[in-house]
Amino acid sequence: MTPRWLARLWSTPTGRFGLVVVAVVAGTALVALWWTPFDPQASEIGERWLPPGWPHLLGTDDTGRDILSLLMAGARTTVFVSVGAGVVATVVGVSLAALGALTARWMRETVAVLVDILIAFPVLLIAMMISSVWGGSLWVVIWAVGIGFGVNIARVTRPELRRVQQSDFVLAGRAAGLTPSQSLVRHLLPNVAPVFIVQLSWSMAVAVLAEAGLSYLGFGASVVEPSWGLLLADLQRYIGVHPLSVIWPGLAITITVLALNLLGDGLREATDPTLRHRSAEVHTPGVVA
Repeated sequence: MTPRWLARLWSTPTGRFGLVVVAVVAGTALVALWWTPFDPQASEIGERWLPPGWPHLLGTDDTGRDILSLLMAGARTTVFVSVGAGVVATVVGVSLAALGALTARWMRETVAVLVDILIAFPVLLIAMMISSVWGGSLWVVIWAVGIGFGVNIARVTRPELRRVQQSDFVLAGRAAGLTPSQSLVRHLLPNVAPVFIVQLSWSMAVAVLAEAGLSYLGFGASVVEPSWGLLLADLQRYIGVHPLSVIWPGLAITITVLALNLLGDGLREATDPTLRHRSAEVHTPGVVA
């Protein structure tokens, strides 16, 4: 039986588009673990700059590598970075939000000051600074984006937790003997989930952009790892001669980032009861006496 929230998500055009694209990217990354049409790193000098056709459906690059195979292999990197950054952002954001909303006053104020300090530093700048010291890698991107957006999640989620904490059902749960951790899991987090989901989807979308941008600048994936950003950096030098080849990695990045953002909006609408009730009120015709 299909869950109700999934049915509501599928019923909206934005949610359907985001869900389909994200599923295609994830499925492509999974397939690419075992199979690609050609070896992504195999160069065939005699097949340089072939136009889209059979057997190279998207053509080849300046060294004869199959662009479709490179995109499929790059999807693995995209999924790895976005999921990794999402996990880190979730842990950091929920931890800071809980400490900033459910603890003693001195701890809440300390966390609020810490969040204000950390949020002043741009995520990409932090990643570039870390990469310049320890070298570029996907783990640098994951931790930089995860911590940076974890702070954003904490900043947005903390006041929502404070608001829900004063609700009658939360107070009743405390009177019934629920511990703060049990109240957080049973009542608080489910009620701030819509806000959290939107922030998390943005963090995953920014992780895709950050990986592509940092790889493009030489601070992200190493040259031996397939990456949409590296492919875009390699092909943009020939944009005046072979402009079609540059379209494919740029299109993959754009559509994936757009889908993650739209999926977050769709999930918010599907899981937020207040939005559903408001929508029902808007679409319910008035009673004519």
